[in-house]
Amino acid sequence: MRALKGVSFELREGEVHALLGENGAGKSTLIKVITGAHQPDGGVFEVNGETLSQLTPGKARELGIACVYQQPALFPDLSVAENISLRLEKSSPFALVKWAERRRKADELLGRIGADIAADAEVRALSMPEQQLVEIACAMGAGARIVIMDEPTASLTRKEQHLLFKVVRDLRANGVGVIYISHRLEEIFALADRVTVLRDGESVGTNPVDGLTEEQMIRLMVGREVSAIYPPPEGVVGEAVLSVRDLSCAESGVAGVDLDVRAGEVVALAGLVGAGRTELARVLFGITLADGGGIFLNGKAVKIRSPREAIAHGIAYVPEDRRRHGVILEMPVAANITMAGHPKFFPGTLLRFGAETELARRFIADLGIKTDSSESPGGSLSGGNQQKVSVARWLATEPRLLILDEPTQGVDVGAKAEIHRIIRSLAEQGPRRADDLQRPPRGARHGRPHRRHARRPHREGFRKIRSRCPSSHGRRAWRCCGNPEKPR
Repeated sequence: MRALKGVSFELREGEVHALLGENGAGKSTLIKVITGAHQPDGGVFEVNGETLSQLTPGKARELGIACVYQQPALFPDLSVAENISLRLEKSSPFALVKWAERRRKADELLGRIGADIAADAEVRALSMPEQQLVEIACAMGAGARIVIMDEPTASLTRKEQHLLFKVVRDLRANGVGVIYISHRLEEIFALADRVTVLRDGESVGTNPVDGLTEEQMIRLMVGREVSAIYPPPEGVVGEAVLSVRDLSCAESGVAGVDLDVRAGEVVALAGLVGAGRTELARVLFGITLADGGGIFLNGKAVKIRSPREAIAHGIAYVPEDRRRHGVILEMPVAANITMAGHPKFFPGTLLRFGAETELARRFIADLGIKTDSSESPGGSLSGGNQQKVSVARWLATEPRLLILDEPTQGVDVGAKAEIHRIIRSLAEQGPRRADDLQRPPRGARHGRPHRRHARRPHREGFRKIRSRCPSSHGRRAWRCCGNPEKPR
């Protein structure tokens, strides 16, 4: 599958040029070509009138090209000042490290974008929005003439967004060309001069922003009309599913929280970065333990001491940082989707890959996940499609209480509408059932696989499966793993 097919794109000096498209349309690939991370196999690439046959990341930096990626590429065990200096300083084996100068430069750049972050802070301790601001500071300090911003406001508060908008306008005023990627169309109208839309790896048009309406932009991106992005509530609200009384956790800074979530309703947790939204979600899911107050599910007091116990109680949690906590990049899409529900999907020791693939394909279709197949690794997907896989994993568990932390972050407008529709549908009708996975295959008895499954020809796969079983299984290992060869 070709990621880009005959794409034409032009950026002018002192212009903010928006790049739009659905997840998987080719935006990330185009950015990687511009920054030298990927080499094109056709076409012409020019910078300042100079035709380039090959572009490397080092050459791109020399030409003044800088990129603020959607997922921060920072070293977690280094400080903010060290991360910034690694991007900006020229390396030399015998150079002395000027620590005071590093901190001064970091403070200056962070101050320019209005970020209240200490230069000595360890990146691991920063929230996702704070890491995003450090990335922006790195790009500002590079003195770039071409700045690429890939979903720069995805995790920022409204105040931080306005500070970023000011930075973008200052860059434009100084003659810097800005490529701005965002799924938030209101930002495009507020900042961009022109917009290019990609669809299925091809450019479908470049237009002045002033000449387009929001509906026309959406139609260009998805190739169809999109119904209401925020469907109105229509169901009946029932009894409380979750009640929280005076909940506290000193470790995460949660104190004295009262909350009720009733069946059939969607409750929003709003607040600035650092207000405790994510911290409360992590307490409810058992990642950090509450040390005060009470949690009640369906009127019964419960103690949630781990995510395993939360899942057993019917609680699901879609985390904010999909790359660290949401998707395992090396594993197939199908395995990522079913990972949270193994006890239900694979009862006993019976591995049922046909049912797993069927469920994965259903969610791939329902959420519009763009992937070559359900066996493609999660890391091969675009950021927005990884987010959809993260959401699908927890929808597959059929939760009674679903906690979503920024579920549409980095997701295109069509998928956003679909995720909102699914959330509303779950609230009003209850979770979807995975009946195909709960029923054993026809012909299966006493933990034995269906005969057709037992004769699958992929021997390498069977060897891997067999290695998962304890050696004490003996002959049972042959039966439960579907290995066509009996143990000797």
